Amino acid sequence: MLQVLGGTVPPNTDHAVSVSLPTWRANVGYEEGEDWVISKMVCGYPRFFVHPSIQKLVAELVQRVGDPEKETATLFASIKTARICQSFILSKITPEQAQTVRIVNFVPSPNANVEPTSITSSVASVIYPKDFASIAKQVWQHSGNGISSRRGEFCLRALQDGFLVEDKSSSAADVFPQRPCKGPRRYQGRGSLSGPSWGSSTPSTSSPTPPSSNGLEEGPDYGQFIEERFGRNLSALHAKQAKIAVRKRIAGVLTADVELPEALETASTTGRVDDISEDDVYLYPSGMSSIFNSHQILMTAREPRKSICFGFPYTDTLKILQKWGPGCLFYGHGSSEDLDDLENRLKNGERFLALFTEAPGNPLLKTPDLIRIRALADQYDFAVVVDETISNFLNINVLRYADIVASSLTKIFSGDSNVMGGSAILNPHGQYYQKLKETFAQEFEDIYWAEDAVFLERNSRDFIARIEKINSTSEQITAMLKESPLVKDVYYPKYSPTRPLYDSLRNSKGGYGGLFSVTFHSNAEAVAFYDTLEVLKGPSLGTNFTLSSPYVLLAHYGELDWARSFNVDPDLVRISVGLEEVPDLRARFQAALDAVAKVEK
Repeated sequence: MLQVLGGTVPPNTDHAVSVSLPTWRANVGYEEGEDWVISKMVCGYPRFFVHPSIQKLVAELVQRVGDPEKETATLFASIKTARICQSFILSKITPEQAQTVRIVNFVPSPNANVEPTSITSSVASVIYPKDFASIAKQVWQHSGNGISSRRGEFCLRALQDGFLVEDKSSSAADVFPQRPCKGPRRYQGRGSLSGPSWGSSTPSTSSPTPPSSNGLEEGPDYGQFIEERFGRNLSALHAKQAKIAVRKRIAGVLTADVELPEALETASTTGRVDDISEDDVYLYPSGMSSIFNSHQILMTAREPRKSICFGFPYTDTLKILQKWGPGCLFYGHGSSEDLDDLENRLKNGERFLALFTEAPGNPLLKTPDLIRIRALADQYDFAVVVDETISNFLNINVLRYADIVASSLTKIFSGDSNVMGGSAILNPHGQYYQKLKETFAQEFEDIYWAEDAVFLERNSRDFIARIEKINSTSEQITAMLKESPLVKDVYYPKYSPTRPLYDSLRNSKGGYGGLFSVTFHSNAEAVAFYDTLEVLKGPSLGTNFTLSSPYVLLAHYGELDWARSFNVDPDLVRISVGLEEVPDLRARFQAALDAVAKVEK
């Protein structure tokens, strides 16, 4: 299987959410920032790598309202999400530097002829000196609120054609009174960024665009712009219907694999729990955004307090709880002893905002004791937020024990690895339900890009059939690996010491999911297995094709000893099983095991 270093995963996909890192050495080179890897990357996981369409949009915006030599920008879909980034940067710099960080909002031109059903977009630019790029990068990565590549593509074309203009209204000026004198306002042409660097913007040498493009005195037709630029009519009505269908599907009331109009007509009245509806489901631009915003909502709805991170988490969840709000109590093992310690703290008067956990966890696939956690939460007044991404709601039902369930729709819900998305679901029987509904009504803003919603809806129609096949295949492949003396450990819910806890959450037809991790007896053996295994290799999971990565190396490269302290092996290889036929996958895994057998002991 030919894999091009730095190419899209899947191949030939403009908006792919993974990147090819086909060898162990390539993963190390990526983490070390080595040019032989970085220079070849045409994409990356979107919260870690700025897509080329967004890089070009950044360059174009900074040339218009900033100083391309000294400044760069991070882009968001709304003023509200941009302010989060601005505030975070300001908290890390001196008061004297604060005036160099500003928000410039770009909005659809008031002179354009826009039909009511046309898709439009604003883009809020947080502009700052390049020296602060590493700070802004943390917000992009952890919050997941940044604009998507499709929105970036749309806004770039709208800006170039004069349909997106700087908001110079008095209200915009009033919001940001400390905005400093800008850099050169000349517009030199279509800019581009040559790589994934956060702090660079490279001017283009293309022909200048007349300044009058910002004026739009003749009122051009927006529908014609959509048709000519995108070759299709992006209908606001279609996008709205797609979002409704996705929310119904997540609520569990839409299970039919049919076209959109029929699907919306045939949805049932029952879902994941009694009384749930699509109104209890909120869509976000990424799974991390759903977790970040759930935390923000909880801090608004309740008195801000420390949160609890229970179990070894996906890296950004812990970072969110540590960097925003009053802090975090971390239980990295997620054990019964950890719950004993938490209960003692609660008995002694400590109080918390919420407990965040994953069911099962990543990458050891351990399941937390949600029944006991729920009992403690009810007794001692804290919320429970569960990330169900890895197993998904068709396999297990965690909503009955949670106040909020978060999920990355980028993963198995979509499957095609070509669109980002996330959701937060409220338990209508939760103790904070009414207060959370009120707070969501006040604070939630729909920043999920319309085009992304359309792709996500189409991708997710056969979600149920895909899950059933992946469950079955994963059990057969993990059984094969468990039988091999070359394998040190297989981490999978079926073989976990916490299997009884997982089984207590399983639905009647639920399986054990499509993700597992495997370790070997030496680094050399792990490298041989990874390099030989003929599957696509890169970050992400839940794809329709089998995908592998040295997960701990990628997620915790700067803290491998810390990960090891929680029994997470730095040489662990994580596998996400796809839709390939079992005999085919067995042959590929056997070839990788044969390579392990040849490693000198």
